[in-house]
Amino acid sequence: MTDCKSFNRREFIELVGAGSGLLLVACGPVPPPPGAQAKDDYDWTKHYWAYAVDTAKCIGCCACMRACRAENDVPEQYFRTWVERYRIMAGGEVHVDVAAKDDHVFEKPAEGGDVVKAFFVPKLCNHCEKSVCNQVCPVGAAYNTKDGVVLVDRKHCIGCGYCVQACPYGSRYIHPQLHVADKCTLCYHRITKGMLPACVHACPTGARIFGDLKDPKGELSTILNQRRFRLLKPEMGTHPKCYYLGLDREVV
Repeated sequence: MTDCKSFNRREFIELVGAGSGLLLVACGPVPPPPGAQAKDDYDWTKHYWAYAVDTAKCIGCCACMRACRAENDVPEQYFRTWVERYRIMAGGEVHVDVAAKDDHVFEKPAEGGDVVKAFFVPKLCNHCEKSVCNQVCPVGAAYNTKDGVVLVDRKHCIGCGYCVQACPYGSRYIHPQLHVADKCTLCYHRITKGMLPACVHACPTGARIFGDLKDPKGELSTILNQRRFRLLKPEMGTHPKCYYLGLDREVV
């Protein structure tokens, strides 16, 4: 058993490459990252953050994507959050595309074809209670905070990509400059100061909803108690904390 903080990235790679045996890594609880700069009175044991998306309100403007990129310095062609456009054809075919241009706008649909229904679905890290991404990390760099957020410790991440492959929601990537895993953090540096995530703040229709599940009278808790919602890939057993309101059956 090896302590994940007892060796650096190069030493880890050399150790793994030295043989075919399994390396077990033991890591203790990881505190909030220093860069979060939380408020002095912020107590991460008194909150449990979660997220909801009202798909009936999303208009596909992608203001959330632009806000996320600006707030978190996300590299071009990579996304911490994205918006998918679903087009259901008369024959039952489902066409899905993503606003991936630099200005994050959807291209006009191609001419031809009979579209009977179209809608937008924002996606992001589901901040699972039982994150499989964290389970496969060989150095304990991926972890859950006590306030319900899944984060990556960049100081210990070795960029192996195991978590990227394991995530059932496709929400992780390897940062092309930093060579570490990157993903949505729910703007942890903002929420620990009492602010909303950048994407929620930027949404003009209120399609994105952020809240504290430990607050029974909060907006998110109230919505989840009063309305029906769906989870993405519940069969994975990851217990995601991104709740979808009005989600069509074609979405996977």
